[in-house]
Amino acid sequence: MLMVENIKKVVQELILPELGIIKAENQEIKTILQFINQRVNDTNIQLVDQSRRIDELRVELKKEISDLRIELKKEISEVKRELKEEISEVKRELKEEIFKNTIRMDRLYEVIVRRDEHEMLVMRVAKNEQKITEMDMEFHKIAA
Repeated sequence: MLMVENIKKVVQELILPELGIIKAENQEIKTILQFINQRVNDTNIQLVDQSRRIDELRVELKKEISDLRIELKKEISEVKRELKEEISEVKRELKEEIFKNTIRMDRLYEVIVRRDEHEMLVMRVAKNEQKITEMDMEFHKIAA
């Protein structure tokens, strides 16, 4: 029995202090693991919160983009309508100006034709006056 007691004593002297150290280290590891788990949980909570905020922001942005599209479409339609009106007005004014210019061109043509006719008449009158002068001279020759 002495041997059993010696073995028991050796185990108590050598292994028990090591076992105490292992238990203390195990407790430290558990504490560190708890701390790490708490940090992971906090990080997960933050990620979930950020994900929720991102989703909310995405929904808000989609709505804003949709509203902006609708507003832009309205503005584009209004600008198109205004441009069509302005183009129609410019066309109308242009047609009026073309019509006025056509009338002016017609008048100018009439004036030019009259001027040509006038010049031709002046030439005819000059020829007739010359013929009358020649006839008058011949008449005076015959009469003298």
